[in-house]
Amino acid sequence: MRKTLLFLVAAALSSTAFADVPKTMDGRFVDAEGYTLYTFDKDTTPGKSACSGACSKKWPAAQAGANDKPTGDWTVFNNTDGVPQWAYKGHPLYRFADDKKPGDTTGDNFRDVWHVAKP
Repeated sequence: MRKTLLFLVAAALSSTAFADVPKTMDGRFVDAEGYTLYTFDKDTTPGKSACSGACSKKWPAAQAGANDKPTGDWTVFNNTDGVPQWAYKGHPLYRFADDKKPGDTTGDNFRDVWHVAKP
């Protein structure tokens, strides 16, 4: 019985390792809470964020959890603020602080450099 319980716990933990990998909804990427994710045109080096300091307050990183691992086109890197951040095909992903509820896309085309992230 104890071995079975340990196996079930291990299986549950391994199945949630990628629980926070962004997903696709209505043709765009969203985080685990359903908030829209964005890309930033000034991110020109794959896996490196050009958004830090005040920028990261308005555009917080799409944070990866401590147990999240890269898979396929998804990677995790530490941004300049030291936050583990998701990237898709090398493009860092962000949320927009002015999106008030899941599904909002108010940051799309913000200052012509922020865009809804799409597969």
